[in-house]
Amino acid sequence: MTSSRPASRDVLRLAVVVGALGVVFGDIGTSPIYTIQTVFNPDDPHPVPVTDAHVLGVVSLILWSITLIVTITYVMLAMRVDHDGEGGIMALISLVRRWLGDGRRGAAVVLAGLGLFGASLFLGDSMITPAISVLSAVEGVKTIEPGFEPWIVPVTAAIIVLLFSVQRHGTAVVGRFFGPVMIAWFAAIGACGAWGITKDVDILKAVSPVYAIDFLAGSFHYAFFALAAIVLAVTGAEALYADMGHFGRRPIATGWLFLVFPACALSYLGQGALILEDPDNISAPFFLLAPEWARIPLIVLATAATVIASQAVITGAFSVTSQAAQLGYLPRLRILHTSSSARGQIYVPGINWLLLISVLTLVFAFRTSAALAYAFGMAVTGTITITTILFFYVAHRTWSTPTWVLALAAVPLLAVDALFIGANLTKLVHGAWLPLAIAVTAFTVMTTWQRGRSLVTSRREQMEGPLQDFVDDLDDEAKAPAVVPGTAIFLNRGTTTPLALRANVERNHVRHEHVVIATIEIEPVPRVDPADRVQADSLGHEQDGITRVIVRFGYAEHADVPAALALLSPEQTEGPVDLEDATYFLSRIELRVGSDETMATWRKRLFIATSHVTADAADHFSLPRDRVVVLGSHVDV
Repeated sequence: MTSSRPASRDVLRLAVVVGALGVVFGDIGTSPIYTIQTVFNPDDPHPVPVTDAHVLGVVSLILWSITLIVTITYVMLAMRVDHDGEGGIMALISLVRRWLGDGRRGAAVVLAGLGLFGASLFLGDSMITPAISVLSAVEGVKTIEPGFEPWIVPVTAAIIVLLFSVQRHGTAVVGRFFGPVMIAWFAAIGACGAWGITKDVDILKAVSPVYAIDFLAGSFHYAFFALAAIVLAVTGAEALYADMGHFGRRPIATGWLFLVFPACALSYLGQGALILEDPDNISAPFFLLAPEWARIPLIVLATAATVIASQAVITGAFSVTSQAAQLGYLPRLRILHTSSSARGQIYVPGINWLLLISVLTLVFAFRTSAALAYAFGMAVTGTITITTILFFYVAHRTWSTPTWVLALAAVPLLAVDALFIGANLTKLVHGAWLPLAIAVTAFTVMTTWQRGRSLVTSRREQMEGPLQDFVDDLDDEAKAPAVVPGTAIFLNRGTTTPLALRANVERNHVRHEHVVIATIEIEPVPRVDPADRVQADSLGHEQDGITRVIVRFGYAEHADVPAALALLSPEQTEGPVDLEDATYFLSRIELRVGSDETMATWRKRLFIATSHVTADAADHFSLPRDRVVVLGSHVDV
């Protein structure tokens, strides 16, 4: 019995590693398809000549960039910082927000804003990744028959439409197949890479960082521009960190160190050897690594791997936008949970169709993976740099490590990030402007929504008045309204009187026998302990049947209000509450452009326009629609 337990634990750990391989590494694992080909693209505005020294330097830079950014920055450092087990840039923003009220508020505000811009860049990444990944895989058909080239864009578009069309079914069913497919993928690219190395074993010199340094120092005018494409080798690094909450640090680190990194390194070395053997192989070095008989299977496998990579970044976009909405940076979004057992599997219809339109636009506008690469690099480098900055700030505030030790690590890593950003800025007019434009747009929408929401909340508080004073007045017999049977539940944001409750009392002159004022609070943590889910307050009147209940949810949770209220005991609600027959009252606010100089007029209009995509509150909070009553009012912004 004792010996079987370690064995079962080992099997469980292996299953988690396999699951991580299928979800976490799709993006970074498909980078070998297009990275080296992009570096030596003869149509690049800053082409890198194909010489032996340059090939060795490029491959060495790729290997050591992966080592510094993925292995050291993410696996060894960033993944040691989590927010209740969650990782990624939104988790770092939540940690930074903890310090908004202390003496160093200014730094926290700036860094939280910087993190929000990083999340905005990730949204750009989620639009570009499906386009460049699937395009690069389908482009492999050119190595079989050049006449297939006109079909590349239509086939890519068809695959992408199919991919986004099945999102509403969730990844629970197909997810179990992702791991084995990616294991087959990494085994294939590793084997092809090892075979390629035999073409010219001199490529193994590139393992030494000396060749990367020599390339940077001796041919900086080429190496600097090459960095804009070399960064493609680390695309998907953010996914390692963001998915830590699903799989844990150890399975991700194990999968990376023992399979993904070695397989990718072998592929890059093999491609380099192939180019050393014949410079003409720069046309498609990844697919040319495979023997002719294996190219069709490799193209099929590559297409499957890029679809998995796209799936991972799409679900990442769902998570980021959902968490941004929970933290108050976006309006309520319609979110569907696609699994009753697995956490975090959600589908956001509005974001899904926005991404589909954006991805198809990119495919038809750019038409090749090489053209999209210029845009891709900027999104990746921006997100990585911001994550690195936030990580070291959080480490400085929470770890006992001396500042000078952190500085020894931060300075060289940020210097590398700065080099990559500088190189990508040289591609600004060639496509690098695209992710920046997407990020600026998303950042403007989110900050405008946050500011407008704050203004509306302030106005509502003035209109609603203090809840305690309102309840005290109800205890006055001269002001007490008639009491009717039943239970009324009023959803509220703070400690003020819900507009629907005030209107019911002041205009209809009645109130229900049992009144529950549910204040919904979204905590800056992924999940709230069930023991802390609800907290009841009698508001100083223990026999009046009016109870204020604080309902807490984490930003990564589905806000199921009826399920939360079911946790209350009759003692907490001054008698039994009939949730099966309760009526839910909501207050709907109509927004209008006001004359006060609270925001620029264009931002007011943007805020009001954004409010129109707010998800229905009854659906969002899982309220029974046939027992929901909505009362309206208006607020000027």
